[in-house]
Amino acid sequence: MTLSLASPSELQRPSEMPVGELLARRARTLLGPHPFAAEMSKDQVARLLPEYFAMSQAFPYLQAGSQKDLIFDAIHRNRDLPRDVELTSVVANFICWDETGGHSRVLQGGNAALPGILEIENIHSKLFRKDASRLLGRAIQPYYSTRTSRYLRALYRGLSSRAPIMRCAYMVAFELHAAEMIQALWNTLVKTFDARSDDLEYFRIHVGGEDPAEKYHGEMTSRLISELVPADCNSLFLTEFDRAYRLSLDWCGDLIRIESFDGNRMEVEHSGRCHCGSVKFYVRAPAQIAAVKCNCSICQMSGFLHMLVADDKLRIECGEELLTTYQFNTNIARHTFCRICGVKPFYRPRSNPSGFSVNIRCLDKTTIESITIDDFDGENWEQAIRSLQAD
Repeated sequence: MTLSLASPSELQRPSEMPVGELLARRARTLLGPHPFAAEMSKDQVARLLPEYFAMSQAFPYLQAGSQKDLIFDAIHRNRDLPRDVELTSVVANFICWDETGGHSRVLQGGNAALPGILEIENIHSKLFRKDASRLLGRAIQPYYSTRTSRYLRALYRGLSSRAPIMRCAYMVAFELHAAEMIQALWNTLVKTFDARSDDLEYFRIHVGGEDPAEKYHGEMTSRLISELVPADCNSLFLTEFDRAYRLSLDWCGDLIRIESFDGNRMEVEHSGRCHCGSVKFYVRAPAQIAAVKCNCSICQMSGFLHMLVADDKLRIECGEELLTTYQFNTNIARHTFCRICGVKPFYRPRSNPSGFSVNIRCLDKTTIESITIDDFDGENWEQAIRSLQAD
């Protein structure tokens, strides 16, 4: 085991290199360079910044609130707070205090500055909004897409886990990843927009200058390891750390793959499911959906509303083994139904056998801005297809 892979024994024994740096090297070695280090176009950056802004805005409150259920558990059981809860709470609360601008205000003005805490312009997400809006030439708003909402919920589950080792792993992984993420995005923004690095305040205070904040966040959370992870649980910690780090890394990778549609309509990730929820899936498509209502025999009976997508736009989350296939007539279309509830959430249509037709009635409505429906004469399929192809 090389040093860069941070073996379980290296988490506890004294080392010339801090544990946080060992873990950061482990992540870089196992998972490669950060996605944000890739060359990006201005359009790519413009699409990812609102979702990054949403994460930046939500994270400190998720981190501070993550200990809530642990406190209520002590109340319910009428018992003293466990030491592990006190340790993760004090670190979580400080990170929230720092991210919301309180720590820097006290550093600059001492306790006398505390009455001005309601002047919230130094909340870090507000600094990010200012930097991003300046680069784009327009104000941005946070965008909690399905992918970002799902990521934040998964992150919260880890940060609020009842298991101290998992809670510690998620806290450490988020902060070590944040340092890599912010540095990579800073470099990319400077290059993409030909900007001055020192003009981007959000990035400078986190990872720039002589005394960057993320350095201390990483050290603070990494010190929890020696307090919360017994030596015989080091392997378990590393497994959870890798999972937590990859969660954040995969979210960043998803952000740089956001695609535009027809040159102007942005794609979002819609979630969908069958009636019983055994089959769940995600599909990338515009928020303004163009659907087709077909009058063929099976569509009339099932009420299926079609949205055609390419094969790589749909991803099955769970329940693929529960799908059963029905074919008839030409046997080209493969109609896939949940064998438990009988609902057809998507299938391989005759008109697009290498892709999918998604039933928009099975999609979560929160990501849909509008739906336009055109009729298709499926009773006279060949003639209708020729007409579409001619158009």
